[in-house]
Amino acid sequence: MRSIWKGAIGFGLVNIPVKLFSAVQNSHLDLDMLDSKDHSRIKFQRINESTKKEVPFDKIVKGYLLNEQYVIVEDQDFEDASPEKTKLIELENFVDIDEINPIYYETSYYAEPEKQGKKAYALLLKALVKSKKAGVARFVLRSTENLCVIHPLGDFLVVTKIRFQEEIRSYEDLEPVDSAAVSKKELDVGLALIKQYTADFDISSFKDEYSKELLKIIKAKAKGKRATVKKLKPREESGDDLYSQLMQSLGNKKGA
Repeated sequence: MRSIWKGAIGFGLVNIPVKLFSAVQNSHLDLDMLDSKDHSRIKFQRINESTKKEVPFDKIVKGYLLNEQYVIVEDQDFEDASPEKTKLIELENFVDIDEINPIYYETSYYAEPEKQGKKAYALLLKALVKSKKAGVARFVLRSTENLCVIHPLGDFLVVTKIRFQEEIRSYEDLEPVDSAAVSKKELDVGLALIKQYTADFDISSFKDEYSKELLKIIKAKAKGKRATVKKLKPREESGDDLYSQLMQSLGNKKGA
């Protein structure tokens, strides 16, 4: 794997040199956009809005619109904004990871220690496992400040980016449901249904079935065939009575 960031994790007065590697990959199929006439790939170009001509990548700069004029922002400006954050993941505090609402999570990176930082890395890893805590930190990646949590996974530390509070939209404009409309009888059956379906979380039991079925169709089409497609069984309507639907669901679990 190729590292995407090099720097250090700041643990008190200890700096742990690390490299970050992407810990995630897409499971969906990589589909190209083609011209329907001859199946040639569609190419996207960076066009100058005024001249209508293509702009070479090395001639593109970043700018911020201020008072109806663009101010050009260069690489040095990003580093000058907070030089320590471009090379340091500074641990600010430690929390129970269960306190972080999943709505904040973004993407994860494996942190691999450099040779000179292995012992300090092992200490932080072992301390997080023993305390059952996660570290909250911030750092700059690709010219953007990121909030993150550092948590153990097996024999490695994982840096998971999380969103800032201001990046989460308010739900105040949405219409809330009337929880008082749910009767005790309905709630009891709902709780029973949750209990019936409760199991230990096993991520390996969840697969990207859609992409797998789509690939089967693609491979069949390549051979001039038509893949066998599972027919969608229509759900039998059980009326609008919530209690009846819940009771019927209790008896429908596989293996029940």
